[in-house]
Amino acid sequence: MRMTNQREIILEELRGTTSHPTADELYLMVKKRLPRISLATVYRNLEQMADLGIIQKIDTAGSQKRFDGNPELHYHIRCVRCGKVEDLSLEPVSSLERLKDAGEFAEYRIIGYRLDFVGICPECQAKEKDH
Repeated sequence: MRMTNQREIILEELRGTTSHPTADELYLMVKKRLPRISLATVYRNLEQMADLGIIQKIDTAGSQKRFDGNPELHYHIRCVRCGKVEDLSLEPVSSLERLKDAGEFAEYRIIGYRLDFVGICPECQAKEKDH
């Protein structure tokens, strides 16, 4: 994949945030630098970069896809109340690498796995206390 000016700016904006934005949120960020860019262009480039392993796509059932500019193996935690996604400061557990062998038990060729942590973020906990 050729790194076009649009792709570079999308990647810079994504890597410049830790909020794990949706494509819509990232579009608003990129549009400040590239006023003529379309939402479809942002979506298409994010999907292509995720497919190539340049970025991560965080795809959780029941919520919008989010994107992470850090392609390295690391965990995320998602608030079940507001949907915020953050990096979890936990070293990847090496014993989970054996999960790639799970295909032996299901006749699948395993191409990856996802470990999701969910909880209630500090902001949502504070709101609960206020009510």
